[in-house]
Amino acid sequence: MKKNKKPATLAQRINVLRASVMGANDGILSVAGIVVGVAGAATSSFAIFISGIAGMIAGTVSMAMGEYVSVNTQKDAQRKAIETQTAALDDNYQGEVDFIQEKYIASGIKPELAAQATKEMMASDPLKASVRERFGFNVGEYTNPFSAAIASMISFPTGSILPLVSISLLPKDWRILGTFLAVVIALSITGYVAATLGNANRRNGTMRNVIAGILTMLVTYGIGHLFA
Repeated sequence: MKKNKKPATLAQRINVLRASVMGANDGILSVAGIVVGVAGAATSSFAIFISGIAGMIAGTVSMAMGEYVSVNTQKDAQRKAIETQTAALDDNYQGEVDFIQEKYIASGIKPELAAQATKEMMASDPLKASVRERFGFNVGEYTNPFSAAIASMISFPTGSILPLVSISLLPKDWRILGTFLAVVIALSITGYVAATLGNANRRNGTMRNVIAGILTMLVTYGIGHLFA
């Protein structure tokens, strides 16, 4: 009998969404830097377009492989943490109980309430409880490396399309400025979404993203202009 596939948790879905947002952000920034840099050195629309396509393909493969390796490395570290914690529970169960209880007390929970909460959690599933409190993740909730890689593989070229289309289709006199503006708007959106997913300050996250994009394009354009 075929088993029903366990649905992804909210944390797993957010991690895949994070990979998508960051992939799109890198696609925008990387290809914008390439095409603006080439535009600073060359006037040929075909040369600019081909350089952008090359950057898109290389970046797509790089992002997908990088995300796959990164998530697998994270999973390996989590599995090692579980092995370590399993041994710790076998060797010194009471020590793990004391650790969790003291952690709760240090966070401001009354000792009697901390003791009761620790007792109930450890009675239910000591491994899950101790791993969560010591290492900060839930046993069994791992991001699928294939899902993260595919998300990056799709989102990177999607983000790349904006600067590539802008600099290829806009009139020659407007293509640099138009691409700058289009990229700034796009980076504002991805920066805001990334900050929201990470529970960070949205204004600061957005500004950092936009400033990084502007500096990247200014530097690459300046270098390209030097070789014009």
